[in-house]
Amino acid sequence: MTNDKFLLLKRHPCSKNLSDELVNEIANRCEVIHCDLGEAPQQINQAFHSVYLMIHGRMRQTLYDFQGRMIATRFQVAGEQFGALAAAIGEPAPMEIVAEEPSTMLRIDYRACLALNQKHPEFQHNFATMLANTVLKLAMKEREHQIPKNVAVLHQSRETRVFTQRLANRLTELEELPHVITDDEQWKAIDGIPDYQISTSADGITNAGAIQQKLAEWANAERLLIDLDNKRPQAMAAILEFADKILWCVTLENWEQSVAAFQKILETAPGWANKINVVWILPGDCRIAPLAPELNDPVRRNFKLSFETPPAKQSNGLINGFERVIHQLRGVRIGLALGGGAARGMAHLGILKVLEEHGIVIDMIAGTSVGAMTGILYCSGMEPDDNVERFIEDLTPPWIFRILPNGGYWYLLWKYRRGHFDSMLRKYLKHSRLEQLTIPVQSITVDLISGQPIIRSKGDAVHAITESINLPVLSRPINRNGQALVDGGIVNNVPADTLVQNGCNFVIAASVSASIKPEFASNQSTTPTHKMKQASAISTLLRTYVVQNVNMNSVGVAPADFVIQPDISEFGIAEFTRADEMAEIGKLKTRELISKLRELLCTIDPTLFK
Repeated sequence: MTNDKFLLLKRHPCSKNLSDELVNEIANRCEVIHCDLGEAPQQINQAFHSVYLMIHGRMRQTLYDFQGRMIATRFQVAGEQFGALAAAIGEPAPMEIVAEEPSTMLRIDYRACLALNQKHPEFQHNFATMLANTVLKLAMKEREHQIPKNVAVLHQSRETRVFTQRLANRLTELEELPHVITDDEQWKAIDGIPDYQISTSADGITNAGAIQQKLAEWANAERLLIDLDNKRPQAMAAILEFADKILWCVTLENWEQSVAAFQKILETAPGWANKINVVWILPGDCRIAPLAPELNDPVRRNFKLSFETPPAKQSNGLINGFERVIHQLRGVRIGLALGGGAARGMAHLGILKVLEEHGIVIDMIAGTSVGAMTGILYCSGMEPDDNVERFIEDLTPPWIFRILPNGGYWYLLWKYRRGHFDSMLRKYLKHSRLEQLTIPVQSITVDLISGQPIIRSKGDAVHAITESINLPVLSRPINRNGQALVDGGIVNNVPADTLVQNGCNFVIAASVSASIKPEFASNQSTTPTHKMKQASAISTLLRTYVVQNVNMNSVGVAPADFVIQPDISEFGIAEFTRADEMAEIGKLKTRELISKLRELLCTIDPTLFK
C-alpha cells in the first residue's frame, strides 16, 4: 500500500512506544522489500547478513538437514521477524524463505541493527521482546496462535454489515479499543471507537494517501477492523495484502454471487486462502449450511453463525458461532474430545448441555465411537436433552429382546447385523456432510487394511458415525474406498491429541471409560472358583471392549488440559434406555467442575472467560 519506510515501520511491533524521531532514524537504515508469490529473498545455504521485519504477507521458512531433506516448516507473518538468530551465527544457513503470498518487509543490516540496539535501550527492549516471541512460538508449536491485528471484513451485500458493528461492540466489551476503517456510508458510530470513512471505486481506494496517514496515526492500535464491500477488486487487492485475517461474509441468498470475486482474489494470490475465513450468517432455524465447495474448500476455516434465537429443540451451536469468531481473533481455540464407551456415552449429552448453559463455547469437537455419534449430532444442531429422548426412543429394545437374558446385548447385535444405525441416524442428519455442520467435528475410526487410525473431518456425516461405532465381531468391517473400517476405540478412545494437532490450545476431554465395575457375569474377585459362572460369548466380547477402553483411557486424556470423568460404571454398555440417567450424571459432574474449568480458561484469556 506504500513504500514510505517510516509509515511501514510504524506498523511493526519493534516501533512500539518509540518517538517519531527514533522510528525515522531506524527507518532510514532499512530497505523496503516486496516479494511476489514464490519469490525467495533468502536461498538455501546462504549466510544471513540482515534482519527482515515482516510488515504484511506470509513467508514460508523451510529448514533442511545436511542431506537436503526438509525437516521443518514454519510461517512468518506480519509483526514478526526472521534472520536475527541466523545472522548472529554468521554461517550459511540450511534454510529457505519463500513468499506464500505477496509480502512486504523491511530489511536492515544485522550490524546496523546491533548498533541501534546499543544506542537506544527502548528499541533494544522491543527487539528482545520480538526475539522472545519467536522462541515462544517455536516452543508452543500448534498451541500458540497469531492474534490478528488488522482484520478485513468483506461483504457481498448490506445484510451482513451488522456483523462488523457487533464485532466492534464485542471487542470493546473485552476491553479492546478497535479502530474502524469503513466504506459503509450507513456506518453507525459507536461511542469510544475511532472510525474513518473511506471512498472506494472499481479502480481502488480514492483517498489512499489520507489512509496511509491514518494508518500511521493508528499504528499503536491493538485492533484495526477494515470494513469493505467485496465487489471492488482493485480496492480489495491492496487491503488483502495488508490484512492479517480476512472475514468473508455471506448469506444463504448471496453466497453464489460472491464466488466470482472470491476466485479472482485467489487467482491473484492463492496463499491468501490461508488467512481467509468464510463467515456464514444464517437464519436461526438453519441447521445445515450449504456445502459451497467454491468458498469453503480453499480456506482454512469457516464459521456458521446466526443472530436469531434458535427454535425449540435446537442447540445454541449456531448462535454461539459469533463467539467462535471472537475466539479466533483472540487466539483461542477450545476443543472437546468425546470418548467411546457405547451406551455410557449418553453422559456426553449432559456434559454438552452444561457447557452450553455456562457459556463455554466449543470451537471444535473430536469423537470416537459413541463420542463421534453424540458429537456429530450435537454439531448438527440437535439440542442435548432432545437427543437423550431420541436415543431412548430409537434404542429401546422390542419386547422380545426385553424378555431375553442379556436382551440389551442381543438387541445391539441385531441392530449392527441388520445395518439399522444408518437409517436411524439419517432421520436426523439426512445426507449432510461433516463440513456443513455448525461446529467443526472429527470422527475417529480404524482401517484394518493399513492398521492406521482414520480421522474424518469431511464427508457423509452418517458414514462418519457408523464407521466409528462399528464394533468388531458385532459387525463386519465397513468396506469403503479401499479401507476396512471398524470402531476407532481400538487405537484412540479419547482423541484429545487430534484436537491439539488441529490447533486447539485448550482441550477438554470427556471420558466415560475411566472406571470399571469390578464384576463380570455375576462374578467378583471374592467369588470362589467353584461358584463362578460362565459368561456368554457376546458378554465376554463387550466386556473385553470395556476393559480395553479403561486401559487406554489414560493415554487418550494425556494431551488434554482438563478432564471430565463422570462415574457411570454401574451402567451396562447396552443400556441406552437409561440415557436420561447417564446424561444427568454427566450434568452433575460438569456442574461440579465448571468453576475450576473457567479458572483454567482464564489462564489463556482472563478477559474473555472472567
